[in-house]
Amino acid sequence: MKTCYFCKGKIVNKRIRHVHHWGEEIIIFENVPADVCTQCGEVFFSPEVLETMDKVSQKRIAPKKSIAVPVFSLP
Repeated sequence: MKTCYFCKGKIVNKRIRHVHHWGEEIIIFENVPADVCTQCGEVFFSPEVLETMDKVSQKRIAPKKSIAVPVFSLP
């Protein structure tokens, strides 16, 4: 993919931090290979990367570290 599906901007390969929601859990993936649009910021993952994130999300792989995340509710 050379151009963004949505805005037709240029796509570059990067390593990113991705916040993934899995049910009630929030999982942070670091150093994730992705294609990112330089114009709108849309992120595209390969099928292999998506499969790996699914496996990790299903707790088949131990996390590198865990962190506490504060949750706020706005009035």
